[in-house]
Amino acid sequence: MNDIVIKAENIGKYYRLGQINTGMFYSDARSWISRKLGIEDKTLKIGESIEDKKGFWALDDINFEIRQGDRVGIIGKNGAGKSTLLKVISRITTPTTGRIGIKGSVASLLEVGTGFHPEMTGRENIYLNGSILGMKRSEINDKIDEIIAFSEIDEHIDTPVKRYSSGMYVRLAFAVAANLDSDILIADEVLAVGDAEFQKRALGKMNDLSSKQGRTVLFVSHRMNAVKSLCNRGILLDKGKSILQDDIDKCINKYQSGLYDTKTFTDLSHYNNDFFDLLEFRLTDRNNVDITGPIENADKAYVRIGLDMKKAHHAFTVGYAIYNSDGTLMYWSYLTDDYDEDNNVRLGKNYLTGEIPDRFLNEGEYFIYFSASLHYIQWIVNPEEDSPCLKLHIQGGLSDSPFWPARRPGVCAPVLKWVREGDCK
Repeated sequence: MNDIVIKAENIGKYYRLGQINTGMFYSDARSWISRKLGIEDKTLKIGESIEDKKGFWALDDINFEIRQGDRVGIIGKNGAGKSTLLKVISRITTPTTGRIGIKGSVASLLEVGTGFHPEMTGRENIYLNGSILGMKRSEINDKIDEIIAFSEIDEHIDTPVKRYSSGMYVRLAFAVAANLDSDILIADEVLAVGDAEFQKRALGKMNDLSSKQGRTVLFVSHRMNAVKSLCNRGILLDKGKSILQDDIDKCINKYQSGLYDTKTFTDLSHYNNDFFDLLEFRLTDRNNVDITGPIENADKAYVRIGLDMKKAHHAFTVGYAIYNSDGTLMYWSYLTDDYDEDNNVRLGKNYLTGEIPDRFLNEGEYFIYFSASLHYIQWIVNPEEDSPCLKLHIQGGLSDSPFWPARRPGVCAPVLKWVREGDCK
């Protein structure tokens, strides 16, 4: 169809490791000529063949079509091939196999400082980038005030960019790429260098470019809430292969289900002891359905504990400890925190539910450890030594406000009540 602006057919990119890396130009050239002529490579070790050299496919048989105005999120784990694919589309590197067709000009923002000359000023680099995109000086003149205003570095626009911070680099680079007349805009994770306010404006600008100007946007990020808010289509990569091409929500769900497979324990006999047998330790939603993927900050989660008590003790308590991915203890929660004699455990089977509060945890991974003790007497199951563990991932939903599309600063992300003066009750 004539609205297809990017078409990839059987794209593959193979990298050889160490074949041309002897440390001397003469040896590297000799090795390359030997391979081209099909003769013995004298730089190889005795008994070593060219096939012994290791390599890998960064991209392997990639096929897709992208239409004008699409906003495509390219997602996957580190090493999945995302950046390599963008470099192929940007014509920075050529594919080993297959071909890629592109209709229109491409503006790429792949690394901090890409396309800038360090000795030239910010203003001069705007004209340089515009010329590379095929624009006339008069056309750049019409855009330059808008570019400088968006970058918010007008005080430093006539300073050589080698003196810019990484944040200033990215502000100017994105302002140039987004405001000059390219047909396709490609942005890698480099936008994460900017502050939260800049990221919000950048996402809004890319959305406007697509929805109002019909330009095509390709976006790579590990921030799934940013990808979800911008993109309408997704390409999920894994180890160089295309796993799924579909609606962005479906791609994100498949990606996250592979990353965050929350444990549901079925054999807990290892933790049985003189006081109880541990029947269950689960993480569920409000409907008692196991949580097997990410949830939002606004969602409630519940820790379900089942005990078959064999021996009673007045100081017995049970609960959980929750840590973030850095190992920071977020909090402990125990059955006896909100003490009620009628709510304590009894001999026989007990099923207990502890609520993980909504609007509290920040984005990230959390590890929930089972804990049981005789309060201030002895540990029965120590959460910091040998305990069953559940994994919880918080993604998005940090606030109903448009100011928080990305992870909030700080350990927690509570949404607290604010009122105008005079409205307090």
